[in-house]
Parts: sequence; C-alpha cells; structure tokens
Amino acid sequence: MRLILILTALLAFQGCAESKLDETKALADQGDADAQFNLGNMYANGEGVPENNSEAVKWYRKAADQGYALAQYALGNMYYSGEGVPESDAEAVKWYRKAADQGMDAAQSNLGIMYANGKGVPENNSEAVKWYRKAADQGYALAQYNLGIMYYSGEGVPESDAEAVKWYRKAAGQGNVYAQFELGLMYESGIGVPENNIGAYAWWSMAKTQGHANAAIGIEELKTEMTPQQIADGQALATKCYESNYNDCD
Repeated sequence: MRLILILTALLAFQGCAESKLDETKALADQGDADAQFNLGNMYANGEGVPENNSEAVKWYRKAADQGYALAQYALGNMYYSGEGVPESDAEAVKWYRKAADQGMDAAQSNLGIMYANGKGVPENNSEAVKWYRKAADQGYALAQYNLGIMYYSGEGVPESDAEAVKWYRKAAGQGNVYAQFELGLMYESGIGVPENNIGAYAWWSMAKTQGHANAAIGIEELKTEMTPQQIADGQALATKCYESNYNDCD
C-alpha cells in the first residue's frame, strides 16, 4: 500500500509539473513576457523539460525584446558564458546595459565588471565605479565589495581606505565572504580603521566558516599575536555578529 501511495503521489506531481509547463508554454506563445522568461529558465535548468540552452536563449530573447529586464540580464549571461549562443562579450554588454538602464542591480554590477576588465568595452575604471555604485546603493553585495576594491586601489576614484572599509563592511554584513576577508585584513593591518586583532579575528572567523582558505591561514597566524582572552573575545564577537545577522559586530 505504501508503494502504491508513493507512486500515486509521484504521478500527481508529474501531472502538476506537466500542467505548469503547458500553461507556461501557452502564455509564452501568446507573447506574455513573464511566461517567456520563466520558460527560458525551465529550459536553462532542465525543469520539466530536457535542459536546452538554445531553447532557453530563444525564450529569453523573446522576453528581452519586450524590455523584460530579468530576461535581458539572463540573455547577457548566456552570451557571456557562451551557452546556447556563441560567446560574445560585446553582446553580453549590450544586454547587461539594457537591464542596467532599468535599474537592475545585478546587471549594473556585471556591467561594472565588464568595464573594469575591458571585456566587450574599452577598459574604463571610472565607468566601472559608476555602475558598481548604482548597484551598491541598491544594496547589491558583490558591487559593494567591488566598490571597496576600487577605493582601496584608487582605480576610478581617489584612493580612500576609509571608503574601502565602508563598502567592505556593507558587503560583509550581507555575508559576502570576500568582503569579510578584506575587512578582517583592514582590521589586522590598521588600514582605514584602528588596528584591532579581535575585529580581524571575528571577520576572518566568519569568512573561514564559509570556506575562505586565506582567512583560515590568517586566523592561525593571528593567534600567535593574541592572548587567550583576546582569542576568546574574537570568537565571542564572531558569534554575536553572526547570530545578530551582522547587526551587532562591534
């Protein structure tokens, strides 16, 4: 009986999946941009249909041509990675820009990366900063981290350790592991903030928990310069910071 019930449940689930697919296809064929984007995702991820990047691109493009920002961003990603279309940085930039101009933070961040690396556009750090800032101001963690990097290195903006710390902290507070490591480094070195091994230990501890290898190495080296009480304080600060969802990290 249990086997029959399980099989019945599986068949019901399959029926629901097929029904959803049929409904999505019908709406997509009628020109519904949201359905076209969703159908593109289904083909890209093999959800209810065999994975097919060419079909994903086809449906993303239909929605993107209607000005659907998520589809424009997805199409940019397909061109960037060469999935379902020939790889083309220029086409990736084209579609990222369309989505970015509508205010999409992920597209703005990616466009900043393209400018910073000279992919599909001439390298231009000022333009990279411009797009990073647009995404960072919307709270996009990767853009906040990259903006911190630009301030730290003085690329596209005047060098400012304090601004670097500010943006690292915003990204680190969203769980960005790279920002957590860099923020720990700033505390350990006393750059942009007063030197504070307990703060460095706490941020590296959180980065280590996420698998950051250099943070793990940094903690072991830092321990040789700390008293047992300082180590305990660093561990306590990391716990408090993490458990408060990064709201209480001082």
